[in-house]
Amino acid sequence: MTSTPSPVTQAAAAASGTPGAAQILVLRKALQLEQQGALALLNALPQPAPVGSLPLATSGSLGTQVNVMA
Repeated sequence: MTSTPSPVTQAAAAASGTPGAAQILVLRKALQLEQQGALALLNALPQPAPVGSLPLATSGSLGTQVNVMA
């Protein structure tokens, strides 16, 4: 991921002198934690098999017969 400032970070920087600055900073921290958790979940997913690496069925009734009704 790139490290460009998010809108939340920009809002926190702009509102640093206002009474709601602490609330914005807490929101920013919560969003950062949520982002880290989501990235950890995405990285934990198994990688899909490359296309064409799985063999097609050549025997049996599953995946080898097509029923077509006109």
